[in-house]
Amino acid sequence: MSESPKQQELWGHPIGLYILFFTELWERFSYYGMRAILVLFLVASASDANPGFGWTNTEALVLYGNYTMLVYLASIPGGLIADRMLGQKKAVMLGGLLLCIGHGILAINDPIAFYVGLGFIIAGVGCLKPNISTMVGGLYKAGDERRDKGFTIFYIGINIGAFLSALLVGGIGQKYGWHYGFGLAGIGMVIGQLVYMWGQKYLVGVGDFIGQAESPDADAYKRPLTSVEKDRMLVMFLSFLLIIVFWGAFEQAGGLLNLYADQKTNLSLGFFDVPASWFQSVNAFFIITLGTSVAGFWYWWKMKGREASSIFKMAVGLIIMGLGFLFMSFASQEVVMDGDNVMVKSSMMWLVLAYLFHTVGELCASPVALSFITKLAPIKWASFMMGAYFAATGLGNKVAGMLGVLSETAGEFQIFTGIAVFCTLFGLLVIAILKPLKRLTHGAEDLQMEVGH
Repeated sequence: MSESPKQQELWGHPIGLYILFFTELWERFSYYGMRAILVLFLVASASDANPGFGWTNTEALVLYGNYTMLVYLASIPGGLIADRMLGQKKAVMLGGLLLCIGHGILAINDPIAFYVGLGFIIAGVGCLKPNISTMVGGLYKAGDERRDKGFTIFYIGINIGAFLSALLVGGIGQKYGWHYGFGLAGIGMVIGQLVYMWGQKYLVGVGDFIGQAESPDADAYKRPLTSVEKDRMLVMFLSFLLIIVFWGAFEQAGGLLNLYADQKTNLSLGFFDVPASWFQSVNAFFIITLGTSVAGFWYWWKMKGREASSIFKMAVGLIIMGLGFLFMSFASQEVVMDGDNVMVKSSMMWLVLAYLFHTVGELCASPVALSFITKLAPIKWASFMMGAYFAATGLGNKVAGMLGVLSETAGEFQIFTGIAVFCTLFGLLVIAILKPLKRLTHGAEDLQMEVGH
């Protein structure tokens, strides 16, 4: 594998990192903004002043689960297109263009346009998402200690976009019209695409197609995988089971928790009613404010001689995130009908506490997983493996939708409590089996399986 080309630097990192940072910031602004109002739009009555489709909660959650699953499953063909045809840089460009078209179509108030727009977004995210993340890893040479920090910076960019989108797209969509919100999400994507096009001069030699004859990695592209590379891919695929469980619980945020905030949470703050969609920004706010603290904890842990593997950190993140659902269990116990058959809603404090734990869990798991894939994936399958990671995320999203639908019959208390218990037990199981996996590491620094002294 060739070394990454020397990059111009700013604040200790390649300038290309900041180009990808702002590109992904605006792409996530568009995606999470649309996601913040999607189920709310679907369940809004067609006769309201701000009309939606008038679907039931179950119908909306089924579409939400299918859509978010397909968005991330599309990362597999998107990764293959990059690895076998275009390279990551051109695949990101294609994905951005498809996203601009998709979000623009969603701004049209028409049922057919709604489904066509979702289709373009699915294809666009599939091309962009796995490849822009892989390009971040490509900015750093093998063994560069800055790589994890670079991914943390990149991840903060993702969540600045998510934070702003929930407030702006969510607020405008709920107050002025759903399709105005969808349109604003599209404007954000156009800004991101313009940033990416302008910044190409800072991405020279990063994300190019390695199958062309003049590529310094052409030999690696042609040769078969070694036994070490195959074993590392096996460990990555095993880690995807953890990813499915993690996102199956975490992605209740856009579905079940979004509806819970809208329908069963007391949103009054004096004379002001908080829009339910604004709660989609709480997770992003905590990531922005706590990201460096969580990264600092793991650095301190390493300095204490307790270096932990990426999979260990992901398992700890799963446990912490799962425990956040206990707060929602408490919240669901507050919701009762009074003597006049009026619903007594739960405090919004429970949602904030749940999102706090979800965020700490996410910070332990998600940016670490992105860096983990770029370190271990064979160069000829780099985008495919990142695509497989996001496909696992997509399957988790589908599980999230199924759990949301199940809550309609099983009850929210049972679902919230069940998620908390399962995530805790599954995370502990993963930690217990780390040492037996050590034989597959072949000395890869990031896969050292010591979980203590």
